[in-house]
Amino acid sequence: MHPDHDTGGSDALPLSGRIGRGPSELLREEVLDPQFRYEADHLLPHYIAIEQALVAEYLRMGLVTAEQAADLHGLLGSATREELLAGREASMSDIAFSLERHVEAGLAEPVAAWHVDRSRNDLQSCAQLMAGRARLIDAAGTLLAFGRAAHRLASRYADAPMPGYTHLQAAQIISPGFYLAALSEQVLHTARRLLSTYDAIDACPLGAGAMAGQELPWDRDRLAALLGFGRVQPLALTSVAYRGWALEITAEFGVFGVALSRFTTDLMAWGSSAYGYLDLPDELSGISSAMPQKKNFPVLERIRGRSAHLSSCHLDAVLGQRNTAFSNSVEVSKEAGSQLSVAFDTFESVLRLATAVLDHVRFDTRRMTEACEKEFLGGFTLANALTLKEGVPWRRAQVIAGRYVVAATEAGLTPAQTDPALLKRAAAALGFELTAPEDVLAGVFDVRRALHAPRSEGSARPEAVEAVLRAQDKEFERLGAAWATHDRTTRGAEGGAGVSAGVHTGA
Repeated sequence: MHPDHDTGGSDALPLSGRIGRGPSELLREEVLDPQFRYEADHLLPHYIAIEQALVAEYLRMGLVTAEQAADLHGLLGSATREELLAGREASMSDIAFSLERHVEAGLAEPVAAWHVDRSRNDLQSCAQLMAGRARLIDAAGTLLAFGRAAHRLASRYADAPMPGYTHLQAAQIISPGFYLAALSEQVLHTARRLLSTYDAIDACPLGAGAMAGQELPWDRDRLAALLGFGRVQPLALTSVAYRGWALEITAEFGVFGVALSRFTTDLMAWGSSAYGYLDLPDELSGISSAMPQKKNFPVLERIRGRSAHLSSCHLDAVLGQRNTAFSNSVEVSKEAGSQLSVAFDTFESVLRLATAVLDHVRFDTRRMTEACEKEFLGGFTLANALTLKEGVPWRRAQVIAGRYVVAATEAGLTPAQTDPALLKRAAAALGFELTAPEDVLAGVFDVRRALHAPRSEGSARPEAVEAVLRAQDKEFERLGAAWATHDRTTRGAEGGAGVSAGVHTGA
């Protein structure tokens, strides 16, 4: 073979007759070798499973013998990352070519029909989607574990009063349990959306060829089943061109990251010396190098900071695909997905850190109760009482309640020190004569009573929170079972049992 036509290596058969030389050293170092290493680390098991499924189809179509199919299947299964890396130069630093070389080198006799009617386009698309599915299952498991941690913590603190804030001002009495139930609900919302995303993308692209389909009668339904897919991607073009699943997954990650950053902001505030509502153990805390009195919580800053990367990864995927042709291209299939692994890694890392925080945080119930007792948080209750007990129109009742709070504050009274005379004067100034101001004020600023006062479903009342938590517990069970089913289907197929049976039986 003339060296000018060596597109694989000095001792290898050429991979193409179209060009005479392999990739330059620059392309290998900057693009091809890093991509090869990434695919060898993350996609190799999927490439092998796909190739083995295709061997099963060659056997079904009568293009290879049972003995040849068994040899091909076994050689594919014997491929290792290290061996493929060592031979990458002879394969243009392409993992699909490298896997092909590995098998051909191990065959006693060439199998002419092996790789007939084939393209790397649907092969790559399928391997990437399989990797994405597997990682999404892992991510969902980490998400649900975090949600369970929030749920457990909510159950412990459903009856502990604390100030709730609107516009950064103390507003009404809630509990950490009520607040954390909202975090738990956000997790369930995201887990449902990710489950829907999984179901939507669970369509096998294999059998699409380069873009227009293939010439042999491939059984695409069988290929999908062998690889654990729920169905076939109907259109060949969509199979090789579409990478919207990466956008959808990273979008959900980004949306959750925004929500998590908001919850983390509250924890950061509540853990500050200004509030002192919560504390973390020393192993999750930090110090100041200059101020020995300080105990910092940098883990919360890490969580909030890393959550921003989730949106960045989504934006990278969006811009990588935007304005590209709707067909297979390296730009879309490789560059546009370069941060997808980072997105998965970051999502799970943030969740593991946040789970550790929730598993170890302690709320200071005494300090939270004292904070409630310092504020006139029963203003809303007072306005209600003025309307319901004295017949004061609601908006006027709001004005009277506000004026009472101002007058009581100016008089140096605490919320517990009610003054019916002040309330009577505030009402009289608006033309209302109260018949029993002491009854109106009775208990309106009592902290425990305020926590139990709401009667509507979904309120901060401990019984209402517990009802929500019971419903959430059932939803965690349902979603956990659904994701476990996907895990068994996906891992079982990719483990090779179904493919192996297909190869050895020709089924």
